[in-house]
Amino acid sequence: MTSSYHIPKTTCRIEHLVLGSRFIATAGYAPSVERARALLQGIRAEMPDASHHVYAFRVGFGSSVIEGMSDDGEPAGTAGPPVLSVIRGSPIGDLIIVVTRYFGGKKLGTGGLVRVYTQAAQAVLAELPTVENVPTILFQIALPYSIFTRVEQRVQLYDATIIDKSFDENVKLLISMPMKTYETFRAELRDLSQGSVVPVIMD
Repeated sequence: MTSSYHIPKTTCRIEHLVLGSRFIATAGYAPSVERARALLQGIRAEMPDASHHVYAFRVGFGSSVIEGMSDDGEPAGTAGPPVLSVIRGSPIGDLIIVVTRYFGGKKLGTGGLVRVYTQAAQAVLAELPTVENVPTILFQIALPYSIFTRVEQRVQLYDATIIDKSFDENVKLLISMPMKTYETFRAELRDLSQGSVVPVIMD
C-alpha cells in the first residue's frame, strides 16, 4: 500500500529574469498524465509567444510513479532533466512543473541553462502550498444488527467515512477508510463478529 504523501494544494507561479530572458515557473496538481498535459496546454495557450515551455511531471509518489519531461527545443538534457531531478528530490507527488522561457537575446550555455532551470523549479516548489494526500480503500461489509452500533463507532474512530447504508436482513455499509488503518480495523471487525464479517474490497 502507498503511504501518504503531499500534493499541490493549488497552482503556484514565480518569475526570474536572467540575462534578459524571462523564466516563468508554474507548479500544479497532476494526479494523472491527462491532467498534466491539460495544465501544460493551458500554459501554452496563455503564453503562445514564449520561446520554450519546458516541463517535467511525476504522477503518484514512491515506487509507483509515471514520469515525463521535455526540453521543448532547448539543448538536449539542459532543461527537462534538471526540472525532473528537482521533482524527484522533493516530497511532493502528483506534481507538474512548467518553466516557460521568453528568450532575451543572450545565450546562457549548457551549464547556465541547467543551473537556471534547476533554480526556477526549486524556487516555485519553495512557494508551492501543499496538503497531505491520504490513500484510501473502499470496501463493503454486511453486518448483523446486533453489532451494527459498535462497528459504526469503530468506523468513526478510524477517520473513515460511511458512503452508503442499507438495511435489510442485515446492515450493509459502504466505507472509505485510510489504507494505513484498514488492517487494524479488519482485525477488530473479525473479533467483533467472531469471523463472520469479511470486508469486500470494491474496485
